[in-house]
Amino acid sequence: MARVLKFGGSSLDGAACLRQVAALAREALPAAPLVVLSAMGKTTDALFRAARAARSGDLAGALAEMGAIAERHRSVASELFPAGTPPDLAEGLDRQLGELEQTLRGVALLGELSPRSMDAIASHGERLATKLFAALLAAEGVPTESVDARKVVRTEASFGAAQPRPEAIKRLARDALAPLLAPGKAVVTQGYIGATDDGATTTLGRGGSDYTAALLGAALGAEEVQIWTDVEGIFTADPRVVALAQPILELSFAEAAELAAFGARVLHPATIQPAIEARVPVTVRHTQRPRGRFTTIRGEVKTGRAVTALASRGPVTILTVTSTRMLAQAGYLARLFEVFGRLGVSVDLVATAEVSVSLSVEADAPLEALARELQGFARVEVETGRAIVALVGERLKRTSGIAARAFAALEDIDVDLISMGANEINLSFVVRQELVPQALERLHAAFFEPRSASR
Repeated sequence: MARVLKFGGSSLDGAACLRQVAALAREALPAAPLVVLSAMGKTTDALFRAARAARSGDLAGALAEMGAIAERHRSVASELFPAGTPPDLAEGLDRQLGELEQTLRGVALLGELSPRSMDAIASHGERLATKLFAALLAAEGVPTESVDARKVVRTEASFGAAQPRPEAIKRLARDALAPLLAPGKAVVTQGYIGATDDGATTTLGRGGSDYTAALLGAALGAEEVQIWTDVEGIFTADPRVVALAQPILELSFAEAAELAAFGARVLHPATIQPAIEARVPVTVRHTQRPRGRFTTIRGEVKTGRAVTALASRGPVTILTVTSTRMLAQAGYLARLFEVFGRLGVSVDLVATAEVSVSLSVEADAPLEALARELQGFARVEVETGRAIVALVGERLKRTSGIAARAFAALEDIDVDLISMGANEINLSFVVRQELVPQALERLHAAFFEPRSASR
């Protein structure tokens, strides 16, 4: 049974970081590691800039961006191999950079950047990173195999955010990856990229490398998918706001999804769902603190806690729609929400009273158009500059006293809207955005710092 280790761009940001990742891969050798790499830090952004410059006809600018990418990777190679870059690596880097240059010149010549061409260009970051890393492992005496992810991660032809085909990936992983995985040996591949049946390069979109790790972990029936990043797991609150926030040992998939929806700095749940569905645990670990704390995400967890973590998201806008027509009138809410649907506005929190409905929408929602449509049958009040503060926990609804403790913590903070999630694992409050740090600190003290709360 294999172990999947995924490393993001911040974990690969230079020669010293690559050596640390190599040390972690060596440590995992008894577990038959499959190492999934993102591009080196900021490389993908530079590739997008190069592509856009080429599209606009600025070939010199595109080649300058590419030149910076080339120089960085060659410089890292020089640091990793002070006695001289191995000929195979130097040749591989030159060949791939030549391919990138040819594609950029083609885009500049045509003045057109199709999604397919953009994916081909964006794929070079991961492909360059894996060349460097595989060469480093081999130079350190680690038996190493490199597998092009495009031979395994089969997707639909929806470029930019391609939909993976799990059954095809499972079959290809069984044929192309499983025979290579063995204790004492490392297999290296790319995250983020895949290919269609006819071999066209695709990318998986936001969180694509996490998605790759989860897809491959599920396909291989891995013992664990490790996501190595720059945080010691997932915290009870944003540690940048709440100084006493602490890592969470275990988190359910539903809790992770809820926290992500409310703005917490966690993995995007959709990207790890394949592993969770296959009952493969996912851990979030700090690359530079491998002996530190970490969070394990499973399909379900059994703990005695009522509140798992806090999250916040903002700015949002609150719309309060009032009309006496709500009284005993069937279809009123359908008419109300039809307006939001027609204008393409997502509604987050909802609270209803006898003659009014309050809703939260994103700050960039078309407020004038909404107000104009709604004022045809209701009075509309708009409150901007708000934010959502949420308590999340699997046992929230089944634990008495939670609301009372939350209200006590927020006693002198004006709350515009209160909502219990439909899945019963979040309790949300809308407050003025500038009050979010204070609200988070007070709620954290009430639920996670009993000593502080009692002072």
